[in-house]
Amino acid sequence: MDHTRENTLRSFRTLSLGLALACACASAMAEKTAPLWELGAGVAAFSFPAYRGSDETKQFVLPVPYFVYRGKFLKADRDGLRARLFASDHVNLTVSAALSPPATSDDIRARAGMPDLRASFEVGPQLDLTLWRAEDRGRSLKLLLPLRTAYTLERSPQHIGWVFHPKLNLDAGDLPGLRGWNVGVQAGPLFGDRRQHAYYYGVDTAFATADRPAYAAGAGFAGMQYLLGVSRRYPSHWVGAFLRYDSLSGASFADSPLVRDRSYLAAGLAVTWIFGQSATRVPTDD
Repeated sequence: MDHTRENTLRSFRTLSLGLALACACASAMAEKTAPLWELGAGVAAFSFPAYRGSDETKQFVLPVPYFVYRGKFLKADRDGLRARLFASDHVNLTVSAALSPPATSDDIRARAGMPDLRASFEVGPQLDLTLWRAEDRGRSLKLLLPLRTAYTLERSPQHIGWVFHPKLNLDAGDLPGLRGWNVGVQAGPLFGDRRQHAYYYGVDTAFATADRPAYAAGAGFAGMQYLLGVSRRYPSHWVGAFLRYDSLSGASFADSPLVRDRSYLAAGLAVTWIFGQSATRVPTDD
């Protein structure tokens, strides 16, 4: 159990990095140029469910690294780690990746006695279409189309299906009454194949109980996700926060006995101090 908790903590640190990255590039949207790279560290607080559909909320306060890289082909920013394959003024094709934290079944009533959910790694192509951009490039509306294959992070990785998460992404800086602050909004549906949904929401007969009948999850719609992020960059530090609303209404697995809450809020807050940055500056209009 101690080893599992250690892995859980390590994965949540990775998730904390995701928060720092999630708002980092928004702070540069209002600028025409920004440092090629930035390094720092800080602290973050999170509140979110054990997994999508869980009725148990977890809170964490963790140290976080802060890293932004704005290279021509490799980027680490609000959309995670990406390798650019093709780019034009309105179209970007990248390879993107994401990490998801584990969940220890012994700590979750709905999954008691079931195998733990391993931390997972997702990777795949992402097509970004710029639908609108302000003349000063401080505001933009994009359609993001990531398609990723998922694997568990363990000694012998297990393929756990595919995930498709198309979403509209609006970035805006220096809005009226919010000078110096940058706002990002994302909204879109999620879809998964049978293997992906079976991993999280299926119940084998060996683990069925009176309150948790056997269940075979199918492919299809996996709910909606809405995210609001705000951030502000100061000369020596950065602050950011996000609020995410998830709805599983209409999801193909919504009647799984492991879905205990079909809608919920998740939130996070981070403060980081910038210790170093590149003297080289690059455009931030993409």
